[in-house]
Formats: sequence, C-alpha cells, structure tokens
Amino acid sequence: MRAESAIAQLDKPVRSVDFPQTSKGLPESLAAFYGQNVFTLKKMQETLPKPIYQRFLQQTKGRGNIDKPTAEAIAHAVRIWAQERGATHFTHWFQPQTDGTAEKHDSFLSLKSVVTANGEEVLPFDGFSGGQLLQSEPDASSFPSGGRRTTFEARGYTIWDPMSPMFLEEGPHGTTVLYIPCVFISYYGEALDEKTILLRSNEAVSRATVRLLHLIGETDVKKAYTTLGTEQEYFLVDRALYSLRPDLKLTGRTLIGSVPPKHQQLEDHYFGRIPGKVLACVSEAELECWKLGVPLKTRHNEVAPSQFEVAPIFEESSQAVDHNLLTMMTLSRIAHRYSLKALFHEKPFKGVNGSGKHCNWAIATDLGDNLLDPTVRPETNYRFLLFLVGILRGVHLHAGVLRAGIASASNDMRLGANEAPPGIISAFLGEQLSEVLAAVYEGRDIKSFSVPSVQSVKVGGTVLDLKISTLPTVPRDLTDRNRTSPFAFTGNKFEFRAVGSHQNPSWPVTILNAIVSSALNDVSDMLEKQKGSKASASVEDILTVVKELYKEHKAIIFEGDNYSAEWAAEAEKRGLPNIKKAVEAFQQLKDESHIKVLTKESGVFTEEELISRYHILLEKYIKDIQIEAGTLKLMITQGVLPASYEYRLALATTVKAVRDAGGDPSVEKAALDSVGEHLAALQPLTKKLDEALAHLGDKHGDEEEHSKYAAYTVVPLMDEIREHADALEEVVADKYWPYPKYHEILFGHA
Repeated sequence: MRAESAIAQLDKPVRSVDFPQTSKGLPESLAAFYGQNVFTLKKMQETLPKPIYQRFLQQTKGRGNIDKPTAEAIAHAVRIWAQERGATHFTHWFQPQTDGTAEKHDSFLSLKSVVTANGEEVLPFDGFSGGQLLQSEPDASSFPSGGRRTTFEARGYTIWDPMSPMFLEEGPHGTTVLYIPCVFISYYGEALDEKTILLRSNEAVSRATVRLLHLIGETDVKKAYTTLGTEQEYFLVDRALYSLRPDLKLTGRTLIGSVPPKHQQLEDHYFGRIPGKVLACVSEAELECWKLGVPLKTRHNEVAPSQFEVAPIFEESSQAVDHNLLTMMTLSRIAHRYSLKALFHEKPFKGVNGSGKHCNWAIATDLGDNLLDPTVRPETNYRFLLFLVGILRGVHLHAGVLRAGIASASNDMRLGANEAPPGIISAFLGEQLSEVLAAVYEGRDIKSFSVPSVQSVKVGGTVLDLKISTLPTVPRDLTDRNRTSPFAFTGNKFEFRAVGSHQNPSWPVTILNAIVSSALNDVSDMLEKQKGSKASASVEDILTVVKELYKEHKAIIFEGDNYSAEWAAEAEKRGLPNIKKAVEAFQQLKDESHIKVLTKESGVFTEEELISRYHILLEKYIKDIQIEAGTLKLMITQGVLPASYEYRLALATTVKAVRDAGGDPSVEKAALDSVGEHLAALQPLTKKLDEALAHLGDKHGDEEEHSKYAAYTVVPLMDEIREHADALEEVVADKYWPYPKYHEILFGHA
C-alpha cells in the first residue's frame, strides 16, 4: 500500500485552471477581478437607495444601531446580488474558540400560504429578511464555553459584523453560498468567540490612542485602529501518503518517524523554485482568495522540504483575521483538488522546522498615519517615541499573559527549538532605535553609525554602494532583522513571531491590544501630570515621560541571540518570565495584575469570560495530549509491533538457517538482538501509556492536575516510546514497515 501510494503520486496529472482573460485573450489584471465575490461598500452603494446607504455608513461609525428598515434593505440587496451569482444558501460565519470557523447553511427558500379560488395553497418564494441578516441562533452548548453554556441552557446568538463585508464561497454543483461574518455570544451577552474580544480590544486601543494623541495636540484624530499582516506557513504533502498516516490524520503531526539523511541541512529549499504541482495549487488558491478580497502578496518555499508560505498586504486587524482564516480554508480546499493535503500544525515533522504565523502589527489613525513609522529622524519624532515606549511598557509588564496568548500543546513543540522564538518574551528594536532611546535617556547626541560603503543618508535608511558599476545603489532599512526575537520592530511595525501556524490570530492579537491600550493610558496619565495646565504637552514633557518609561522598561529590550543559553540566564537576571510549557503559560490568566488589565482597565473581557477561557485552554490541552497518546498507542500496537515481530521472525529464521548450514550467523544475530532490545522496551512503555490514558480519562480528576500530568508525564513518555519506534524504523526491513516514511512524504514534490 505504501509503495503503491508513493508511485501513484508520480503519475497524477497536474490540474489545469483557466486564469481570468481579457477580451483579447490575455490574463486579466489582478485589480480587475479582485473582490468580485465580495459585497463591498461600492456594490452596496450601487444597489441601495442613497438615504439607506448613508444611514448605514453613519451607523457603522457608531452613530446609532442598524435599524429595521436599513437591515431589510441590505438583506434584499445582498440576496439579489448573491442569487445573480448562483447563491442558494446563506450562512452566519463565526469563530468559536476552536482555532477554526463555524457555519450552518440555510437556503433562501421560504413558503407562504395564499388563498385562491380553489382554497388555501402553499407557494414557494425566495426570501431573506433583515432579521435573518442580523441574527441567528446556533446551539452554544456544542461549542467550547468553559462551562458558560450547558445542554439545558444552550441558547446562543450569532450577530452580523457589518464592518466585515459579506462574500460568496463555492457551493456544490456550480452554486455558491453567501457568507455573513458574525460574532458569537451567549444568551446573556458573554463572548463565546474570538471576534467579539478582538473588536473590543480594537476599541480599547482606539480610545487609548486618541486620548494620547489629543494630549500632544493632534486633536483632529477621532479614531484609531490596529493593522495586521499574517505570514502563514504550512506544509503541502501528498494526500495518499497522508491518508496512510493515522497520526497526521488524527493529530496533524507525525508521532513517530525517523529523520532521513537529507532534510533541510543543505539550505536549498528556502526561496527555491516552487515545484510545479505546488505552484499550480497555490496559484489557484491565490486566484480564489483574490476574488474573495484577500490581498495575498507573496508566495515562496520555506526552510523545510515541502514547507511553504503565503503573506498578504496589511489590513485592519479584524478583516486581516477573517482573511487569514479564509486563506487557510481556501488552501485546504484547493489542495484537495491536487491530491495534496495542507498541514497547518506547528510541528508536523520532527527534525525539520515547524510552522508559525508571523503577525505584523501596528497602530494607525483615521487620518491614515501609521503611528509606528519612525520616519527618517526617529529622535525628533516625539509621537513615535511615546507610542514606542508605551508598547514596550505593555509587553514588559504583561509578558507572561502575552506568552499565554500563543500557548498550546502544538506550539510547545516549536517554541525555543532553535527555529522559533523562545518562551521568553522580549522586544528587538534594532541598533539605531536602541541608540535613539539610550541617547534620549542619557540626554546626549545620537552616535553616528559607521556602515561600510555608505554613500549618503536617504529616506528609508542609508544607501548601500556595492562598488559594482552595473548595479544600482539600494536603500538600507533603519533596523536589521533578528529572526530569533519573539517581538521585533521591523521598519514600521512590530512582528509578533511566536504565534502558532494553526492558531486563530484573534486571541494573541486581542491580548496584545489589551495590554498596549492599558499601557498607553498609563502614558497619558504620566503626560497629563507632566504637562500640568498647558493645553498640550511640550517636547520637554514628552521627553521626560519617554526617559522615565525607558528607564523602567529597558529590561524588555534585547538585541542579541534569543536562542542562546546566555540569554536565558540574562533574562532571569532581568526578571523576565521564562515560560517553557503551555500549562505554565495558562496560569498567567489567573494572575491578578493581568486580570485587571484584561478586564477592568481595557474592558476587553469580563472576569467570567476570562475564567472560562482559562478552562477552555486547559481542557483543549488535555484533549490534544489524550488524542495524541491514544493515536500513538494505536500505531505502536497495530503497526510498529506487528511489523517488528514479523521482521524478527524472518531474522530468527535466517539465523537458524545459517547456523544449520554451518555458517556464522553473528551479523544476523546482532540485527535480531537490536530488534529484540527495542521491542522489549516498547512493550512495558506501551502499557504505561495505557495507564496514563486511563488517568487522563478520569472525569472526576482535577483539571489543573490533569494538564500538568499530560505535560510532565504523558508527553515525555510519548517521546520515550518514539525513540524506540524510530530506532525500529531504521533497522526493520523496508518492506515490513507499515507507514510512509519522512523521505517519501517530504520529498514527494522533488
């Protein structure tokens, strides 16, 4: 079966898709069909009466709720638009606390009774009301709620988010489905999803930002928002081989598997030529995403074999999250058409790089200004310096809870493994910005930067002269890149690199927004006190606050190698938390200082919502380990052990035959002993795993104790079992081994 699947993938023809064409038969420009499956504001303006459209715009700016006439008009317009494009159903699309999305499809079909000359008759018609647009009612008890909803109190509501445009997705048989982005709340209004808290956190950032800007005289700003760009990493592997791996199917990662002689050590995959089948798949996924208004910009090979990345243009953070989830959905769906499987697990394969989701985050205003743009002279960009030290304050004071925002069983396998940032949260600013803050603090001039081959200073950085006459000079950025930093300033944004690849980015970005909003309010309090009765803060007032905050929080800044043991020791001296396990990180959600910021100060959560999320995270961690342990037991008992027994029997038969023939069977006997040694170790370990599963399955056990038992007992036990299984894979004859091997899976595109 394994060999047939490996051979079959070589004969599969690559699917062909027609790119949109112009009237001249040339490929259409991307802008011409970008967003064609989205009910944009422009389409809304074209289909709605002008008073209704103007009222809707006012209502989305917070000037009143959407009233019934507006909702009815929009519902009618979007139904006509959708049905003209093949829609038969609509769905409220929301983000439960599962890292994925949820949807229930309802058709536009309705029935009405009419009285005719022949009596009452039931007639069909297409309908979609304002009420159906605004609200739906899924079963809240069937989603994670941390005990907030049970089977006998199951009511929950999805409510349309008018700031996220509706769109069409492919349905069966040439039809489409109208998707309505929504929030998901309980009967009592508690957030049960990821979007509600993100929207609240954006409002918290807006309030804090506007307040601080007004204090420095920028009173024209009425609103601010966070921007986000998510660099999505993933693996693409052959679906037939994937289907023969129970671990990949049930857990998203390989629980056993020996690393092949060649993996990523030649460093030849990163930015290499994208394999033809993969390029065709990704290109079709891009095409679908562009039609959905997802601004995908780049595609490339990543470091590990069969690992790739796509990245978008940055957007308002709530829309960026919607678009990231759509990108993952689209990649999964399109991969199926090419007999491929997209893997978003943080560590699907041992011994090669795992996958992350770098979240590029910034704050912008309604006037179009990026507040994290340092400009060419950051030392005199006092607004930038204020926001910079404010963000550093938030990250420093609440590094622990920010670590909780990226914690999961799967991300534990990636963080701190010399391929991803460690569990120590620190901030990288780059040489120039670090020097600017130090100079401001010390009250001195900025040191000049000596760079080889620098010709002159230019906007965007210095200009590099390569001393090659045929090549142009190029601008150099103000900051270098530190790929080991979990929270790095990269030009005009912070790149939060520790987020896991399969994770819904709403949760970590919500926490980041909440702690930054609280810190910015602290900055405003300090500035108000410093400026006294003046109408707005002076430069001297701003610099005084910047100096004080830099002194208090410079410990969070680290410019070196975050992978090094020296940094772990230094971080401890600085008092920075080094949280290595998800179960330790979750405890940060019970810390009173973090609770205060996430609830009372920012208004992002109620205490009950935060407690429920703590329990959901613990429960999910335990279940993830349970599933992995159960799958490993299945693979060992049903695959590895029988294959090894069969090979051992063949070896024993060979040993006897050689000895009976008068030969020396020492070589065969050594191989037999090696197999026997690992089998002797595996059997009691598998029994231990069985006992561990029984302990985790005890429904009367303590949740916190179970999570720690999973982390500190079950996971190490699984690692020990894997060592012996992987050793057997290396010695058992290939024809006996039941599962596709790493070299078959990872190099299937070669």
